[in-house]
Amino acid sequence: MLKILSFLFIFFVYNNNLFAMDNKPYHHMSDGTFRNPEGSPERDINFNWSFKIFNEEKRKLKMDIPVDHVVNKKELLENIIKYKNNDYIAWIGHATFLIKLGNTTIITDPVFEKNMGPLIFGPKRFVDAALNLNELPEVNLFLLTHNHYDHLSTRTIQRFPYKKAKVLTPLKLGKYFTKNGFRDVNEMDWYDNIEVNDLKITFLPAVHWSKRSLWDTNKTLWGNFLIEYKDKKIFFACDTGYGNIYKELGNKYGPIDLTFINIGAYNFYPMSPKKDKSIYHTNPEEALNIGKDLKSKKVLGMHWGTVVLSLEPIFDPPKRFKNSASKYGYKSDDAIIFKIGQLETIEKIFK
Repeated sequence: MLKILSFLFIFFVYNNNLFAMDNKPYHHMSDGTFRNPEGSPERDINFNWSFKIFNEEKRKLKMDIPVDHVVNKKELLENIIKYKNNDYIAWIGHATFLIKLGNTTIITDPVFEKNMGPLIFGPKRFVDAALNLNELPEVNLFLLTHNHYDHLSTRTIQRFPYKKAKVLTPLKLGKYFTKNGFRDVNEMDWYDNIEVNDLKITFLPAVHWSKRSLWDTNKTLWGNFLIEYKDKKIFFACDTGYGNIYKELGNKYGPIDLTFINIGAYNFYPMSPKKDKSIYHTNPEEALNIGKDLKSKKVLGMHWGTVVLSLEPIFDPPKRFKNSASKYGYKSDDAIIFKIGQLETIEKIFK
């Protein structure tokens, strides 16, 4: 009798586990890690990363920074006060933006350090953040897309002045905030949504990956944020490569009014077998293609002009982005490029 009961118990547990695995979303792996949406491109086995080759090629890049690439800090601070009752977008650098919508001021992937890595390591900025942390206006909502060092900075989180802000993060990243004094922290899976004041925020798939050490590859999730505000839809992309998922998202959530999309960090040739091609970061043309798939009326290029993460000429991305716009159904003015420190009202962007 005991053997029969033991057999039935083992049989039930085993089949229950199989049932649970069968009902997990595709991006949840059985070992607790995550993967990209079904049908996404996969890493080329011929990609051979080498710090030596990367640094040799990096030294060949011209580091001439145009004077008008950065708006004077005084002007940005004055504009924040001037437009405090307006909705606006301001680029702080890389993937860090201030987005003010109604009574909610959002910050995205804030990194305010000189280098984007642990302690004193990692690639260094060639342009400082447009503001210091203590110069930020009050922030109510903190959006984090994934855990790479150029997006998740523990030093910024530790020193962040507005720890009453609501935090939205991908799964398994809440600990970085709760242990540093944030109280309203929400981990989100793909397709989860939450209401914040008069905004609806939905967390959506991206084609990317996660890693901060040798032992945690893809153990935390990554993704994009869809922000719905009044009659507008704003799509803030995680770092992402191109994938079929964007046609699906466009059909389900489009048309989008404005898409923030990475246009830099795509060339790793000669380590990569193909020039100007990365499965994890769109090149400017692929970024426009994602905009088209999302049925996005306008696209704003980010993730360039701040730090060298790859080997394309540092000011090629915005040129290619603008020059290729018409091929994807956009007017040049609808492929938007900001200067670091630039602030524009939502009204002006959408007019």
